[in-house]
Amino acid sequence: MARSSDGVSALTRVLRILDVFTVDTPFLTVSEIARRTGYPISSTHRMVQELTGNSLLEHVERNRYRLGNRLWELGSKTPGSLGLREIAQPFMAELHRRVGQHVQLAVLYGVDGLIVERISAQDAVVNAAVVGGRMPLPHTATGLVLLAHAPDSVIAEVLQVGLDPPSSRAIQSAAELAAALRSTRQRGFAVADGFIYPGSAGLAAPVLGPDGRVVAALGVVIPSDLVARDALSRAIQQAARGVSRGYVRAYLPPGHPDARPGGPWRYLVNSSVLSMRYLERRSIDQPSAD
Repeated sequence: MARSSDGVSALTRVLRILDVFTVDTPFLTVSEIARRTGYPISSTHRMVQELTGNSLLEHVERNRYRLGNRLWELGSKTPGSLGLREIAQPFMAELHRRVGQHVQLAVLYGVDGLIVERISAQDAVVNAAVVGGRMPLPHTATGLVLLAHAPDSVIAEVLQVGLDPPSSRAIQSAAELAAALRSTRQRGFAVADGFIYPGSAGLAAPVLGPDGRVVAALGVVIPSDLVARDALSRAIQQAARGVSRGYVRAYLPPGHPDARPGGPWRYLVNSSVLSMRYLERRSIDQPSAD
C-alpha cells in the first residue's frame, strides 16, 4: 500500500475522510473535510473527487458531499450485517408488535455498540440510538450484553477510555460495571434503567452465532415505569434465541438436513422458501465469470 510523505497509507487517508461523515454531520464541504481530517485542502479536494468518481461519496447542493450509495451496497454484502439483520427482522417485528416502542439490534464495534437495525413507533419514548450510529457499551442494555460476553481486553479498553456516565443513574465506576456484567451473565439479559434518559429503560438479550459466541444483542427501549418487565424480558430472550437459531442455521454446510435452502444465498438473504429456491436456480443458471 503506497504511503504519503507523512507515512500514512492511501487507504488510511481515504478511511479518515469517510469516517468524518457521521449521523450528526452527514453533509460536509471539502474545506470541512480537510479541517476535520487535518489534510491539506488540495489533497483533500483530489481525494474527494476520486471518491466521488467511484460513488463512495456523492455531491449534493451547496458544494457539499455525503457518503455514496456504493458504501451501502458494499456493506450490504457482508454476512455479518445483512445476514444477521435479515434473519432478525421477523423476530424484531413480532417483538415490536408486543411492546409498541423501540426494538433494536446491535453488534460490537470497538468500544461501542453499533446499531444495525431498529424498529420504532411515532409515540415511543426517547431513544438516542439511530441505525448506523454508535452507543456506549456501559450505558445501554445492548451494550452491557455485548460487553458481558466480550474478551477481557475489550472491558479493559472501555475502562481505559473512561466510563463518562451520561447521568447520575448510569454506571459510575469499574466496580459498578463489573457488578452489572455479572448480573447480565447470570440473568441472561441486561437492564439499563434511565442511564441515558430518565424516562427510558433498556432491556436486551444475547444473540449467538454458529460457534456459540455472542454476535449481537437484541433489545428494547421502553418507558421506565412500564410494569411486567419479567414477562417482557422473557419475550426478549425468546426472540433472541429465535434469531440465534436462524443465524446458526444459515451457516450450516450445504447438504445438512437443517440447512436453509438457497445454497450461497442462505448466508445473506432471509426470504420465503420459494424465493430462496428461485435465487438459487438463478445463480446456477447464470454463467460463471471465470
